Amino acid sequence: MAIEVFNRYEKKYMLNAIQYEKLTQAISEYMVVDAYNRDKPFYEICNIYYDTPDNALIRASIEGPVYKEKLRMRSYGTPKETDHVFVEIKKKYKGIVNKRRTIMPLNEAYDYLNHHRVPDMENPQMNRQVFREIDYFCHTYNLVPKVYLSYERRAYFEKNDGDFRVTFDKNITTRREDVRLESGSYGQQLLPENTYLMEIKINRAVPLWFTRILSELEIYPVSFSKYGTEYKKYVMENQRMNGGETLCLNQYLQVQRRIQLALVQPC
Repeated sequence: MAIEVFNRYEKKYMLNAIQYEKLTQAISEYMVVDAYNRDKPFYEICNIYYDTPDNALIRASIEGPVYKEKLRMRSYGTPKETDHVFVEIKKKYKGIVNKRRTIMPLNEAYDYLNHHRVPDMENPQMNRQVFREIDYFCHTYNLVPKVYLSYERRAYFEKNDGDFRVTFDKNITTRREDVRLESGSYGQQLLPENTYLMEIKINRAVPLWFTRILSELEIYPVSFSKYGTEYKKYVMENQRMNGGETLCLNQYLQVQRRIQLALVQPC
């Protein structure tokens, strides 16, 4: 059974193609690739992010609160309606990321999240406790599908410590129309070409050997959220507020200032 509960620290870094090649070569002595990458260099992850009609969750997240949360549907590759997907609730408190998820067929996930129809609770793959938490979240907020977001990932695990994981994401693709997983990956690119988002995920301290490699390659942490960055771009591309946003002028200007600061400040 797939892991359904995660508690860990996460840090993010932005790499160019040269840094990516040098770093992956350097860590090969200490790490092995994920099972998904044994037959192909990158595997695809597809997501639908759910939010309120006025984007309250992502707008609150951009404020940088101590606690933030989000809900998404995730598949590995482009699914068919009868394929299984994950429904996940992700929370972050004081830097610690908690992710809880359960599995269900795609058509049942749509029926539940989009039409409030309870899925088959007798499904042996269903984590009922996690579902109750997700159900409470859904009843707390008026959620609708907002953004499709996919990317290609290469992942590594430390040979002697499965808790230390490093992932590299590229071709981050988003769209706000046709927000369905089975439609496949197409839309706008979130990052420039030959740019990689690296994430390290760990329960304890980062290994010294990895810290040394980052220092030698001059790779430094950044503050970055895929959904958050997509929303910032969405706001900037709709400055005349003709896309259904309900921001007042003062709120809008505050968002613009935070966007500019986020683009130039490190984590």
